[in-house]
Amino acid sequence: MNDWITPDWPAPGNVKALFTTRNGGISSGPYASLNLGDHVGDDPASVEQNRALLRQILPGEPRWLKQVHGTTPVGIDNYDCSAPCAGDAAFTRCPGNICAVLVADCLPVLLCNHGGTIAGVIHAGWRGMVDGVIERTLSEIRRADEIDTRVMAWLGPAIGPRHFEVGEEVRQAFIEYDKRSAIAFLPHHAHDGKWFADLFLLARQRLTEAGITEVYGGSECTFSNPERFFSYRRDGGTGRMAALIWLDR
Repeated sequence: MNDWITPDWPAPGNVKALFTTRNGGISSGPYASLNLGDHVGDDPASVEQNRALLRQILPGEPRWLKQVHGTTPVGIDNYDCSAPCAGDAAFTRCPGNICAVLVADCLPVLLCNHGGTIAGVIHAGWRGMVDGVIERTLSEIRRADEIDTRVMAWLGPAIGPRHFEVGEEVRQAFIEYDKRSAIAFLPHHAHDGKWFADLFLLARQRLTEAGITEVYGGSECTFSNPERFFSYRRDGGTGRMAALIWLDR
């Protein structure tokens, strides 16, 4: 657990956040060792034990989502945690309720306002980002707390711009939304019609366009650090890490 990541951002003191790495659990093989995903082929008993290890340092059970690479944000304060709710973002205003997303290359985006009255997290893969998961989640957060809409963001580990290969259709989908997205794509050096995409830059562009000027993080590449991070693009069948955020009681 010593290499788990505490975000370096000027969030209010009552906003708590954590990003797990692949280390500190009991899973084996491609899921070694702290796989928190229960949908990737790992032994269910190992996943439950890994989640129990995580819960030891949390104020409660995370509200796990059924992630579908969509754009739906879930307000977890009215969430029945007996079964996962479909969605790719979560937010809370109630202390002790833990928002969580699972990732293994997609970009986790943590959010909170200056007053520390609301916090959330987004699972931002390229599909969800193209379709507006960042904008939709920010809209819901601002609607939930209209008094303090000053929001900051932290970008967690994700596949870096030297490794995230995409096709021309992905590049065009972003450029159709905003022509400035073109600078986030560099031609692939070996394959015609392929590009390297910068998820961090694409997210910063979306956040800036939505009025978020305080954006932190965005420097850790999952693909290039196999000792610390799971990466689906690198390994195929692999585990999942968690990005978590909550308000302290």
